[in-house]
Amino acid sequence: MDELDQKIIALLGADARISVATLARRLNLARSTVQARLERMETNGTIAGYTVKLGAVGRQNRLRASVLLSIETRSQAACLTRLKSIPEVERVFTTSGRFDLLLEVTAASTQILDHVLDDIGSITGVRSSESLIHLSTKIDRAV
Repeated sequence: MDELDQKIIALLGADARISVATLARRLNLARSTVQARLERMETNGTIAGYTVKLGAVGRQNRLRASVLLSIETRSQAACLTRLKSIPEVERVFTTSGRFDLLLEVTAASTQILDHVLDDIGSITGVRSSESLIHLSTKIDRAV
């Protein structure tokens, strides 16, 4: 990925609905050049898709939490299979350090979040968990 690709991605990160024609104008390039770059990045997996980023109003009825899990050796595959079946679990990352997995969880209420955390804690192979409830977003540069 070169500097031009990074500029295209930055513009798309700010507005995923931006047209190819507008991208070309802002980058002072031919529309066909931008279209070819986008197609290449989509084909090679650099761009996996286009999405909506919720603002404060869209997130106001959603509780978010990070859940850190320590799991028993050799139980990661089974844990991941079970976590995939919990719709509130949005993302799962492997980590280094004293925890094995980092989960991003979203729920509509504290009662639902409490139930989801209980479900996660009862998965066979989970040794311990620690939950961090997100209160407010101070910086968000995610693309």
